[in-house]
Amino acid sequence: MDLFVSAIMKVVKANGLINAFVIVGVISWLSYAASKYLTKGRIHGSAIAIVFGLVLAYIGGTITGGKKGIADVAFFSGIGLMGGGMLRDFCIIATAYGIKMEELKKAGLAGTIALVIGVFGSFVVGGIVAWVFGYHDAISVTTIGAGVATFIVGPVTGTAIGASSEVIALSVAAGVVKSVAVMIMTPLLAKPFGLNSPAAAAVYGGLMGTTSGTAAGLAATDPKLVPYGAMTATFYTGFGCLVGPSICYLVIKALIG
Repeated sequence: MDLFVSAIMKVVKANGLINAFVIVGVISWLSYAASKYLTKGRIHGSAIAIVFGLVLAYIGGTITGGKKGIADVAFFSGIGLMGGGMLRDFCIIATAYGIKMEELKKAGLAGTIALVIGVFGSFVVGGIVAWVFGYHDAISVTTIGAGVATFIVGPVTGTAIGASSEVIALSVAAGVVKSVAVMIMTPLLAKPFGLNSPAAAAVYGGLMGTTSGTAAGLAATDPKLVPYGAMTATFYTGFGCLVGPSICYLVIKALIG
């Protein structure tokens, strides 16, 4: 038995990325089945899969005392590569190929305004929450505010301005909560908000950001809307990474010292 387990682990370690795809595929299948049969489609499978992943990350970190979550467990080591920046950026670029520029242009000025309001509005809300919970220095307030924008903008901003690892972790947590909330609420609010066209999806992506949350929420609403919302949500992430450690930090520092 020990020899068999040793052989399996040897194969897994040598093919970590392939194993990661298998694991994520199984989790996704289970999550979408749970969405269909347990929630009747009210909660998107992507949201369930993310929660499942967070639970695994917590278990992995608790067991190993490491810093990479479930990737610190040898059997799941390939997930560290699969979840890295390389494949993430590949997915973002691949999503862009579903765009029809004539449809995206219909968002026009409204999409641009939504992008600005979405990014700075998230910083303001996140900064207020950080202040209420006792973080009164400019670096922490900015980093947590950036995390409310997205869980990518948070660590990028925090690293750039010298935030502690604990504050950066909080910013990631805030972004994940927002992402899951957007996934769940988008299908419920789509009809009353008139989220039924590419232009509306582009504006929505600019307001919400959080590419993963927006894409999953729109997928549960109408898959044809996903590329448009995901594109402006991607712009949102880039814009947030640009203004977070610069304009937002300087303004917050001027206000609270």
